[in-house]
Amino acid sequence: MADSKTHLEQEKFYHIYNHAVGEELLFKSERNYLFFLDLTKRYLNDYVVFYAYCLMPNHFHFIVKVKSEQEIILKENLYEGSNPRRDYMGKPVSLIISQKFSNLFNSYAQAYNKENDRRGSLFVNRYKRILISNKKYLLKLIHYIHYNPVMANLCDKLHEWKYSSYNAIINKSLTLVARKQIIELFETRGNFLYCHTEEPKLSGIE
Repeated sequence: MADSKTHLEQEKFYHIYNHAVGEELLFKSERNYLFFLDLTKRYLNDYVVFYAYCLMPNHFHFIVKVKSEQEIILKENLYEGSNPRRDYMGKPVSLIISQKFSNLFNSYAQAYNKENDRRGSLFVNRYKRILISNKKYLLKLIHYIHYNPVMANLCDKLHEWKYSSYNAIINKSLTLVARKQIIELFETRGNFLYCHTEEPKLSGIE
């Protein structure tokens, strides 16, 4: 079940998503999409592993695995001698990840508002997160997220949408997502492609 309050725990998978307020768009141009992805890499790449993403005109989806507590603490330089501290600016380590997501969204919203001469919130409240508790659900979500643009009639084929991780997974270019781990989830690249040949069943997906 989706909520916006549960802390993101180390070494667990989550479906992260949010929408623009009202009838607003999150992305109006290719520059917006690319800037959001650049900020995503800047703020999150050291803290989570990306398994899928899809940016749509008025919303986005991420599938991430939070890195280990040790990796997070090391990144934040929270060592005192040989013992890791358990707080960061007065916050428990479990909140560091949530703060990184908030920093991403706030940074993008401020830039978007400045570019479009607008004020106020861009995103609907706080971002939603769903714990992904098993491999079957994880595979189903990856499939579903990649199919969003087709189901929204933004394109006819998965590879035609430039702002999802689908092409990044099947190609060899540098990418935000963990290509090797994702292909291993589906066992082979061929099976990944085969599993994406039909629209996903939406039962159990928010």
